[in-house]
Amino acid sequence: MLRRAYEDGATIADLKSRHGLTYHRARVLLLAAGTTLRKNGPSSVVPASPSMVIVYEHGMTIHEVAENFGYTYSTMRRKLLAAGITPRKKGRRLA
Repeated sequence: MLRRAYEDGATIADLKSRHGLTYHRARVLLLAAGTTLRKNGPSSVVPASPSMVIVYEHGMTIHEVAENFGYTYSTMRRKLLAAGITPRKKGRRLA
């Protein structure tokens, strides 16, 4: 479960928050499962899925999309940007 989520783009920070683990414990579990850890940096961002982009484009804030899909705000913002969205001004919702 952790490995699949990580391979689908979740960060270790996302996983620790979702599963109530420490960062170290989440990392150890991923390594024990044979997961190849990504390097830090923008090149390792997996773009947001079409469903994430759709709900953002239909008015949800990045915070709301992140909460709905189980990611941190910063990870979701990077995923949406990697998918090509143009962010709205902070806190703006579509009517």
